[in-house]
Amino acid sequence: MKFLPSYPDIKVEVNVDYGFADIVAKRYDAGVRTGEQVAKDMIAVRIGPDMRSAVVGAPSYFEKHPVPKKPQDLTEHNCINLRLTTHGGLYAWEFEKGRRELKVRVDGQLVFNTLRQRVDAALAGLGLAYLTEDSAKPHIARGSLIRVLEDWCEPYPGYHLYYPSRRQSSPAFNVLVEALRYRT
Repeated sequence: MKFLPSYPDIKVEVNVDYGFADIVAKRYDAGVRTGEQVAKDMIAVRIGPDMRSAVVGAPSYFEKHPVPKKPQDLTEHNCINLRLTTHGGLYAWEFEKGRRELKVRVDGQLVFNTLRQRVDAALAGLGLAYLTEDSAKPHIARGSLIRVLEDWCEPYPGYHLYYPSRRQSSPAFNVLVEALRYRT
C-alpha cells in the first residue's frame, strides 16, 4: 500500500475480517472486496488488477491421487475447505470456462479460515487447495505445488475499495481513495 507521507495528519486503521462485514453497521468508512462481491448500492473504486483462482496440490498428493480433469472430479478428492465466518457454510469453489460457470461444493478433512493455513496444508500434501493465483505462483515456480484445472480459472474483477454513497466525503477520505486507486 502506498502511504501518504505528504499528509501526516491522515491516520488509517485497517481491520482484517475474512467474513463479509457490514461496513455501514460497523461504522467503517470503507471496505475492500473483489469486484464481484461489492453490493450494487455501494460506490466501488478499483484498487488492484484482475485476479485468477488456482487449484493446487503438492507432488506428494498427486503421487497417490489422479489429477482432476474437470471441476466435478474434485468431489473425489480431499479438498482443503474455506469457511467464511459471515457465510456460516463452506465456500463453494467457483469455476468458469467460456460461458459455462460452475460452483463445486468440495469435501475434505480440513477446513480453515485463513490463506496461510490452506497454503501450508496443501504444501504438506494434505489435499487440494483453492487459492488466488498470486498466492500460489511462488510455490508453483519452485515445484512445491502443482496447478490443475487452470483452463477453468478465468480472471475476475480484482480488489475494490467500496463505501456507501455520501453527500460530502472528507478531504482526507478523498485523498485516501485517490492514493489507492488502481491505474493500469
